[in-house]
Amino acid sequence: MRSHSSHSSATPTRTDWRVIRSLVPYLLEFKTRVAIVIVLLVLAKLANVVVPLALKEIVDAVSQPKAMLVLPVFLIIGYGLLRLFSTLFGELRDALFAKVTQRAIRRVAAQVFSHLHSLSLRFHLERQTGGVSRDIERGTRGISFLLTFLLFNILPTLLEIGLVAAILFVKYNPWFAIITFVTLLLYIGFTLWITEWRMVFRRSMNDKDSKANTRAIDSLLNYETVKYFGNERYEVERYDEQMKDWEVSAVKNQTSLAALNAGQSIIIAVGVTLLMLLAADEVVKGTMTIGDLVLVNVFMLQLYMPLHFLGFVYREIKNALADMEKMFRLLDENREVQDAPDAPALKLAQAAIRFENVNFSYDPARQILHDVSFDVPSGHTVAVVGSSGAGKSTLSRLLFRFYDVDSGGLSIDGQDIRGITQTSLRAAIGIVPQDTVLFNDSIYYNIAYGRPTATRDEILSAAQSAHIHHFIESLPQGYDTLVGERGLKLSGGEKQRVAIARAILKNPAILIFDEATSALDSKSEKAIQDELRSIAHNRTTLVIAHRLSTVVDAQQILVMDKGCIIERGTHRELLSQQGAYAQMWALQQQEES
Repeated sequence: MRSHSSHSSATPTRTDWRVIRSLVPYLLEFKTRVAIVIVLLVLAKLANVVVPLALKEIVDAVSQPKAMLVLPVFLIIGYGLLRLFSTLFGELRDALFAKVTQRAIRRVAAQVFSHLHSLSLRFHLERQTGGVSRDIERGTRGISFLLTFLLFNILPTLLEIGLVAAILFVKYNPWFAIITFVTLLLYIGFTLWITEWRMVFRRSMNDKDSKANTRAIDSLLNYETVKYFGNERYEVERYDEQMKDWEVSAVKNQTSLAALNAGQSIIIAVGVTLLMLLAADEVVKGTMTIGDLVLVNVFMLQLYMPLHFLGFVYREIKNALADMEKMFRLLDENREVQDAPDAPALKLAQAAIRFENVNFSYDPARQILHDVSFDVPSGHTVAVVGSSGAGKSTLSRLLFRFYDVDSGGLSIDGQDIRGITQTSLRAAIGIVPQDTVLFNDSIYYNIAYGRPTATRDEILSAAQSAHIHHFIESLPQGYDTLVGERGLKLSGGEKQRVAIARAILKNPAILIFDEATSALDSKSEKAIQDELRSIAHNRTTLVIAHRLSTVVDAQQILVMDKGCIIERGTHRELLSQQGAYAQMWALQQQEES
């Protein structure tokens, strides 16, 4: 993965503002809804701030000896209504905003999923599925938190603090506002400083969690291998080793949280105590009433809760940003193979393939293909044979444009495949791979995957052509039989037949058989071989094979060794040359006899 390595050494954060800015389009999608939500938010906070003022009037009214009973009753009803509105507006706000949040999660998750599918095969060969899935899961959860708390807690809390400070400044001794502001600044400064220090533990915890999840999923996917070697205990120990690292980071995370909470509580306690001392002194002097003392106390309690919550929210927002980092880093991952700007679709005429002086390497230190040139004329079958590691399967990967050639050219009907869209290129090619991996779904779904819009009759016809229909019909659930994770419930031969049915259903102009019958026994192979010949008829076909008996009818056979074509010709011509092909043929005939 060429681009991925650069990220590990890069700064550990995609800047927080960049992450927050990337969420703005999801808010703008529902402008009216967000505007109503903000109005409700302001109304809820105004009601919340007026509550202590009503309470002050009630206390002052009932503390007078000759108070008229009507006045407190109206004030008490108003007090109750204000309490109700502050809660009701908040609930309405949450209900309206739910759609905005969930749509944002859906959009970003789909964007990341789409981007992952657009990345090169190199990335997917090196990625760790468990870690990537956990990163996406945590990242989407972080979006929900970030949108909700930024809008519903940071803004309203700042608004409430501003309103309270203004009331205290206008109505009472300026020291009330000064103490409030100083407490607030100390609180915020302390929270920011400690939270930044704590983030390293959170990131470490996330990293260890992803690694442990990768280990667990990798082990479960290879369940049979674990059982073959009796390595259950070894796997548990490896998993526990990862969890031990996670535990260390999690403990540091939790203890640093306790330190943060304790510091916040001390600052708030000192601030509230100073305010109450000042208020009590004013009451004694007669410049403030008992109601004013209650007002200041309730304001402090109301400020204490959002202030305390502000610390929690800031921590959680930082945590959410840390959780989203890895997910957004996936979006930053560069596509190794991309369509050229304004690339046209492939114009199919003859479906003739040409490899011209192709050189290719997965790794610069080890070249795989050396100056490979050959043609697959329209409607012809060309076979590629050779020992394992000769570079045969690399040809199909290049033809599908999973990778771009290092030099030379690869064209279809004279169009360089780097200049056309990948979608149109892959739509023209069907493959029966050597190792067929199926989706954890029904047999019907897996065959229909070749052409999802196909009718049931077409799918059944493809299964009959692949000689798997009768087998499927014999199963208790027929075509609805689930194949299990990666198709593990089917034998190698059955999976291969499903792959053949899928390729038949796609009905492509170009066919690739990559060791297509390698998982079949001799009897099944002969039955399928005829069918492969029949579906390859009038199609441009590239056959990659190990067993030479499967390619004797090819119009041209290429013999590869160490990434070079060392012989080419028909079966008869190659035998008469008495070269590498003739030796391989003799050896295989001997093994079969």
